[in-house]
Amino acid sequence: MRLTLKTLLTCGTAAVTLSASAASATVELIYSDTVSETDIRSQLLQSEFGDCLGDEFTFQAYHGATLFAQGTELTAMQRGNLDMANLAIFDFYNQVPATSVLGLPFLFRDYEHMRAVYNSDVLDELWAQVEEATNVKFLSFPYIGARHLSYIGDHRYMTPADLAGVRLRMPGGEGWQFVGQAMGASPVPVAFTEVYTALQTHAIDAQDNGFPATRSMRFDELLTHIALTNHLIAANEFTMSMSKWNSMTAEQQERVQMCADQFEAALDQTTLEQEATLQAEFEAQGIDVYVPDNAAFQAHVTEVYMNSPYSADWPAGLVDAIGAVGQ
Repeated sequence: MRLTLKTLLTCGTAAVTLSASAASATVELIYSDTVSETDIRSQLLQSEFGDCLGDEFTFQAYHGATLFAQGTELTAMQRGNLDMANLAIFDFYNQVPATSVLGLPFLFRDYEHMRAVYNSDVLDELWAQVEEATNVKFLSFPYIGARHLSYIGDHRYMTPADLAGVRLRMPGGEGWQFVGQAMGASPVPVAFTEVYTALQTHAIDAQDNGFPATRSMRFDELLTHIALTNHLIAANEFTMSMSKWNSMTAEQQERVQMCADQFEAALDQTTLEQEATLQAEFEAQGIDVYVPDNAAFQAHVTEVYMNSPYSADWPAGLVDAIGAVGQ
């Protein structure tokens, strides 16, 4: 058989076309997060989610708010500039005010209660409302630790009255700032990546991240006290833009969901293990770790929220339904 130049060129063009088609079949996922690349959350994200996806996917994660600033990820996904992010519930407040119910301090009794609620159908209607309004897909809800009041000072803060005038760092955003206010402090918006410097320069007096984040960001190098308030049992919303989700095949969606569930389980386990050991390590460093009057904090927070516009947005009966889970 004679191979003419035209035949060779035709075959070459076909090969290039097939190669390009194969390349385009790979699903590219771009992810942005505010936590550092060395944080255990980032490491588990890669090992339990990114590596789990397999050769059909290309997963690229950007950490330390190097791609998008904290609090802007949701908008980036909606505009088609970002595929995935690990969001906080307050990121949804401006678009779906009802979500503020999940930011109510002391809503969850402990980790077991939080996980039981997320594994139940109690939040199904809320999630459906948020997905429709924001055009994002909720994949899983990894636990990142109970938040406590930790600060630089010379005495213990036992009640909300003791926090009067204390400059408590909270993430930017109305919902986050109201948490600090409801706890009795003077909230100050500071980006997560800037908290260490803010503590060091005394631009703020306190912060409220959980044990794992406090260690990974080295805040414990500066802190003198940690009040074990457990005021927020914090789970992130591991999300994907709905347009990206809908662009995948059913088999690809199933793979992504499986890996997201694996990431949640791994981060839950690691966070709980860290919480079990870090308190003793903080105490060994000379940090005063103590239990304040949490009943007083809870009563104060509840009164503030119930007399605020926030509670008016909450689905009727949802707080009670959440409280009843596991009882």
